[in-house]
Amino acid sequence: MHQLDRYDKAILTLLQADGRMSNQDLADAIGLSPSPCLRRVKVLEEAGLITGYRALVDAKKLGFSLMALIYISMDQHTPERFASFEAAVSAIPEVLECLLITGQQADYQLKVIVADMDGYQELLLNRITRIKGVTGVHTSFVLRRVVDKTQVPV
Repeated sequence: MHQLDRYDKAILTLLQADGRMSNQDLADAIGLSPSPCLRRVKVLEEAGLITGYRALVDAKKLGFSLMALIYISMDQHTPERFASFEAAVSAIPEVLECLLITGQQADYQLKVIVADMDGYQELLLNRITRIKGVTGVHTSFVLRRVVDKTQVPV
């Protein structure tokens, strides 16, 4: 595990809040000059602590107004069956997240986003339930996002 000092923690916190922050602004905010600040960012990237930079978009403005959590049960609990399922759902653009879970009567939880109920029906019936090994599906629809974070506490 990478040992983080106060500068590293501040860099991670600030970049999670604003990944487009300039190096000069970042350096000013944490009290370093630009060169050592940039070196620290590069070290954090090389260590795999910073894995990338992304734009967050408004799904509703793109026409995606229905989010659902889909719980999937599999017929076999083998590495091959799981790998096949995971490859299949990774190729579906509407799948935002796929989690292998315990403590439920399901093996996976998918977070999906679609335009409407017709889009959900098409996704479920024509793609997800056709994946080899899927034996059970239970869906919960998201009414409202109460907490929606991307930042990891540092």
